[in-house]
Amino acid sequence: MLIVGLTGSIGMGKSTATKLLRQMRVPVYDADAAVHAVQGPGGEALPAIEAAFPGSVRDGVLDRTALGAKVFADSAALRRLEGIVHPLVQARQRAFLKRHAARRTPIVVLDIPLLFEGNGHRRVDATLVVSAPAFLQKRRVLARPGMTEAKFEDIVRRQVPDQIKRRLADFVIPSNGGIAPTRRALVEALRALSQQRGQTWPPKPWRERWTAALARQRKR
Repeated sequence: MLIVGLTGSIGMGKSTATKLLRQMRVPVYDADAAVHAVQGPGGEALPAIEAAFPGSVRDGVLDRTALGAKVFADSAALRRLEGIVHPLVQARQRAFLKRHAARRTPIVVLDIPLLFEGNGHRRVDATLVVSAPAFLQKRRVLARPGMTEAKFEDIVRRQVPDQIKRRLADFVIPSNGGIAPTRRALVEALRALSQQRGQTWPPKPWRERWTAALARQRKR
């Protein structure tokens, strides 16, 4: 099974690429959806979040505004939150991979926003980076409800710059010319990838430990 990592900075059009891949019947694991699930009503992350950030959970529901106020611009608090959420999200990812390995699915895609930031690219066989010009990225993000220039700049500062992601990518998927060029780039990438054999599944314990250590070092 070939494992492909899909990523892109905020506002680059990754959600559109994910939708197109699913239309092509490529299984996609959505890390953001998993985060929302573990933090949603009754989610397994809620007790630990409330213990670490009192007042963030009200009547069994995460108060995202209250939690955001506690972690915004606070690197230590953000790392504490990630330490709660990430292991739960990774467990869901492993279950997804095991399920498709059992089905002998030839190619699966992991949609992970912080793929390079967390050294997740070392756990996949190839990477797709969705990219658009900076002015378009900013315009898309600032159009989101509740988004401000300060929040946008803080998010961008925490992410690996787009130009570096493009340099590291096996395939760059453009998202600034409409749906057709994005679909065409994905089709071409999948055609090339279909000629490869996966090397990262099943996971190797030494690789997992090494990758986790690199991710912790990056966050310091």
